[in-house]
Amino acid sequence: MNKIFVTGASGFIGSNLCDSLLDIGYDVVGYDNLSSGFDEFLEKQKNNPRFSLIVGDILDTDLLKKSMIGCDFVFHLSANADIRFGLENTNKDIQQNTIGTFNVIEAARVAGIKGVAFSSTGSVYGEPRVFPTPEDAPFPIQTSLYAASKLAGEGLLQAYAEGFGIKAYIFRFVSILGERYTHGHVFDFLKQLKKDPSNLSVLGDGKQRKSYLYVKDCISAMLMAIDKSNEKVNIFNLGCDHFCEVNDSIGWICKHLGVSPKITYTSGNRGWVGDSPFIFLDTSRIRSLGWVPKLTIEDGVAATVRYLSSNTHLLEKR
Repeated sequence: MNKIFVTGASGFIGSNLCDSLLDIGYDVVGYDNLSSGFDEFLEKQKNNPRFSLIVGDILDTDLLKKSMIGCDFVFHLSANADIRFGLENTNKDIQQNTIGTFNVIEAARVAGIKGVAFSSTGSVYGEPRVFPTPEDAPFPIQTSLYAASKLAGEGLLQAYAEGFGIKAYIFRFVSILGERYTHGHVFDFLKQLKKDPSNLSVLGDGKQRKSYLYVKDCISAMLMAIDKSNEKVNIFNLGCDHFCEVNDSIGWICKHLGVSPKITYTSGNRGWVGDSPFIFLDTSRIRSLGWVPKLTIEDGVAATVRYLSSNTHLLEKR
């Protein structure tokens, strides 16, 4: 494959992926409506003759199909990724994560593209009984519209793989950290502490256990999977082989900032409806290909804090 199509190209993961693909030597077509990403994340890419950006929405099926012509592979990263507010706008996850995903896969079929990678989520496991949770764990009852919409996208891609010979790569992420990170607990905590370093409000009891992954490790895992795994449907958990409590992350953030705020916990053992209190994925399948993450969770948190501390304007844009 020579030309890669990336949806969500101006976003956190998408812009980092575009960097990596260009560094490897691919031509890249980025596609983004710029509603949640940042144009500044693509400043480096815009100077590269092997990169082009199409400003468009994945709900615009005509533009999407035209834009994919001539591409060889699709990374579909565009999504509504804020789980917390799914119940406030019940249409958003379905439109952006399910219908949008169908549009992308169908456009790839029309364009004759035979490989699609889809950014799913570890949240599809709901509240599993097995930890670390493997890819073949039985799915429990879904607990968030976000996860349900992503699971529907997985099903659509698997069906297209069977029906049309499109090779499917499904990546179930834990939460991703690192440069260009613009939503999540580290972002929220830094935004609070920037305004008032003496107080920090935390959703949940701080004992929620989560695994996280550094963005460049996430991208290296995806690229390795596509290079080395050749099944009709390829499903991989992506995460670290350890987890931390939210309180651990708070400690690392405060240590880096040199602050000791009064911490107020605002609810029970989860931050919001649909928030799983324990997420820890079995990553032995991707590791069997030779992939090993370079950064620990603590290192990933530190890298994120350093980045946001140097780019505080991003804290004001959310």
